[in-house]
Amino acid sequence: MTTENASSVRTATRVRASELVGRNWLNTGGEQLSLEKLRGKIVLLDFWTFCCINCLHVLDELRPLEEQYGDVLVTVGVHSPKFEHEADPVAIAAAVERYEIHHPVLDDPELDTWKAYTARAWPTLVVVDPEGYVVAHLSGEGHADGLAVLIPELIAEHEAKGTLHRGSGPYVAPEATSGTLRFPGKAVFLPAGRGSSENGSWLVSDTGHHRVVELADDFDTVLAAYGDGTKGYHDGAGVAARFNEPQGVTLLPAELAARVGYDVVVADSVNHRLRGISLATGAVSTLAGSGVQRLLEAGPARVDEDGAAYGGPLGEDPLLVAFSSPWDVLWSESLQTVVIAMAGVHQIFAFSPETGEVSILAGNGLEGLLDGAADSAWFAQSSGLSEGPDGSIWVADSETSSLRRLVPTGDSARVTVETAIGKGLFDFGFRDGAAAEARLQHPLGVAVLPDGSVAIADTYNGAVRRYDPASGTVSTLTRGLAEPSDVLLDTRGSEPLLVVVEANKHQLVYVPIPAEAQQVDEGASQTQRPTSPVAPGDFELAVRFTAPTGQKLDYRWGDPTQLKISSTPPELLVSGGGTGEGLTRTLELSSEVPEGILHITARAAACDGAEGPDGEIPDHAACHLYQQDWGIPVVLRNDGDTGLLLDLRGMD
Repeated sequence: MTTENASSVRTATRVRASELVGRNWLNTGGEQLSLEKLRGKIVLLDFWTFCCINCLHVLDELRPLEEQYGDVLVTVGVHSPKFEHEADPVAIAAAVERYEIHHPVLDDPELDTWKAYTARAWPTLVVVDPEGYVVAHLSGEGHADGLAVLIPELIAEHEAKGTLHRGSGPYVAPEATSGTLRFPGKAVFLPAGRGSSENGSWLVSDTGHHRVVELADDFDTVLAAYGDGTKGYHDGAGVAARFNEPQGVTLLPAELAARVGYDVVVADSVNHRLRGISLATGAVSTLAGSGVQRLLEAGPARVDEDGAAYGGPLGEDPLLVAFSSPWDVLWSESLQTVVIAMAGVHQIFAFSPETGEVSILAGNGLEGLLDGAADSAWFAQSSGLSEGPDGSIWVADSETSSLRRLVPTGDSARVTVETAIGKGLFDFGFRDGAAAEARLQHPLGVAVLPDGSVAIADTYNGAVRRYDPASGTVSTLTRGLAEPSDVLLDTRGSEPLLVVVEANKHQLVYVPIPAEAQQVDEGASQTQRPTSPVAPGDFELAVRFTAPTGQKLDYRWGDPTQLKISSTPPELLVSGGGTGEGLTRTLELSSEVPEGILHITARAAACDGAEGPDGEIPDHAACHLYQQDWGIPVVLRNDGDTGLLLDLRGMD
């Protein structure tokens, strides 16, 4: 590992960037781009896939840089899909519109360009200089500050050489498509006396319009609106407020709402906050979340230059607690708290409206599928919540394509975690039958039905599935939907109806519950990525990290670097697993396991403003956490590699 600055390291090697190869280009007005056409510009390749929450974080991190350096910087999104559905060109185009991506996007369905740049994780960033050479290879999120240093260095260098060409880039805006709603996310029913209608109404997160709206039963008539439709953050009454891609919404009990002064809790995902809405006054307020994206686990508080908590301890002032992409919220009668699916850190949080206390309910922050005690369980981008009559909380765990359950225990751990459907990060499909063999594909919503079974918005399969805990079986209630992101139940009529939030058709629809569900078997799949041949025995793992110019590693609380390593199956790792300091580790791989996956999480903390001859970091310096999770598929061969080098932040 090295901490020398970007300028000194960039001159070490000269690697020519590989050509950009794929099926098609988006956001270019039909033009097929190439690196040759982009010569003279600084090119930032963003390898992403639209299911990935970390990739969505990076899109937002890059926006200020794209705006500031629009005449010299061209960002190219390389969409290299994880799930089968993400290879659908219609779905890709919808995602590009949904996330307001204002740069060219290369559709890379076969991962040709991904392989050419040896990407191993989503997201990965590669910087190409105006002469066509790779100068940086970055994994994960949190690199905006480093890029803000590197880009001016490249500008100065190539202006001096005469190789920088200023001017507009190749981005061409596509035609927008939406109606009353735009990519709606979640919804909740407002009974008579709580909303605007005596028959009841529906409160919907109109995610693409950056607002929350109350709709009548026709799902088109707007009865009330919260947020002015502009992306941003502002408290106020009704349309004076602003949200940024709101997602989950939940209704508090009337008596509790009267005490705390708001009725609805909103997961304001890109603002990394919880917001409250008073249905009587229209007032929108901030309940919890500093707006600083959470990257650290609970631990010693670190404060940035604005005084906001940097991964600070939970349970203090809720407005100083850092969140990360809260995706759904649920009022839990059994736990008497608001449960939060904190997608960005793969955990389940809790928020008490009475006290303002924020706590971690389940999950240790590692990405994957692991059941057990709340503090040791693994989740992966949990995105949907619903409570059963027994107090169990069902979780749509999207990146593991699984249905999980939080079971209250009554002790201090509060819940344990169980998996009903799903195998892991790279297993998905469309298969009904016994739950152990059933497969989902990136589900985002869940609802408990009157008979105790569970309806699942199986988003990338375009279906609503049903899990019956009594029989342990899975079936299909309906299919042919356009990315259903939530499912609810309307029990007002003689027969209950499903209400499905159909995100990519910008609508809510009623769906009858069929007397007999379908049985579908289109197979089980695994994400196909290049497999690394490795030799059994001692295996040297190293993660490269170069702190940006102006930053240095933060040793004030011990070693600021960390590796967490495990494997699937567990028997693949004879030794070397677990959590420990440093970015190098000697592993021992089994000779008895033919193949598997190495799960690696790397972290490094660096801070700004080192001062004085000894380079000490000031007490209130702005600090940054660099983190990435890798799942490396490996096949064991005697002639395989005996080591692996990964880039957390590598400079060429």
